[in-house]
Amino acid sequence: MKTPSLSLPNDIRRGSLACVGLGMTLGSHLTPLARSHIAQADVIFAGLSDGIVEMWLERMHPDVRSLQPYYQEGKSRMKTYRQWVDLMMTEVRAGKRVCGVFYGHPGIFAWSPHKAIEVARAEGFEAHMEPGISAEDCLYADLGIDPGRFGCQHFEASQLLFYERRIDPAGYLVLWQVGLVGDRSLARLQTGPAYRQVLVDLLSRDYPLDHEVIIYRGATLPIEKPRIRRIPLCDLPLVQLAVEETVVVPPAEALKPNLAIQERLEALDKADALE
Repeated sequence: MKTPSLSLPNDIRRGSLACVGLGMTLGSHLTPLARSHIAQADVIFAGLSDGIVEMWLERMHPDVRSLQPYYQEGKSRMKTYRQWVDLMMTEVRAGKRVCGVFYGHPGIFAWSPHKAIEVARAEGFEAHMEPGISAEDCLYADLGIDPGRFGCQHFEASQLLFYERRIDPAGYLVLWQVGLVGDRSLARLQTGPAYRQVLVDLLSRDYPLDHEVIIYRGATLPIEKPRIRRIPLCDLPLVQLAVEETVVVPPAEALKPNLAIQERLEALDKADALE
């Protein structure tokens, strides 16, 4: 007597999750693999920075569900991000192939994709993150910065205020989300000049107040150009600053040779030469 088959019917599929990045500039940064995940998905959840980009995505797939409406003034962004995870996982658990589409790179300054993938894998579902061109990648190209030349530190601006971190003024310093600096509620959409002044006061320990800083925003549409402004550090609280803009602080000091380490390395070189 044959044992009854325990396999699922052909019309029942096990759910899966892919979180992909669209890149920063509409259309031109989309990779073939990201496009494939979008095309093969049953449902798309879109966390994008621009309504035009969202409309473009809707031309690629018949079921695109925007995540943007879950943002609300006075509502903690962490609550919103948890809702995003729940929305995606509900469809994964229903057996659907879900694709979360995010601007830039889905794993950079993006809590929900990482968490959703973690939850999906913990529940036994297939989950994958497909990288995209990030704002950081565009920043290096548009500003002509090679992070390997002097080194480069990256901080979320509020984290730099909330915790004791070491700044190396001999390398580049990249500060993200300066427009939200000092927000402890995770519910504001922007903070004001007084909060940026606290940041300037902190930075003034390592940089002269007249040191030039760069305010950068990458292009999101092919017809746009990156926005680049150069101002003295002391003026940072005085200018209008969008949440999407990034502040880059160029090196203020020369690299200092570590003579003690160089002597050790020289001794090793001599020892190797004698062998």
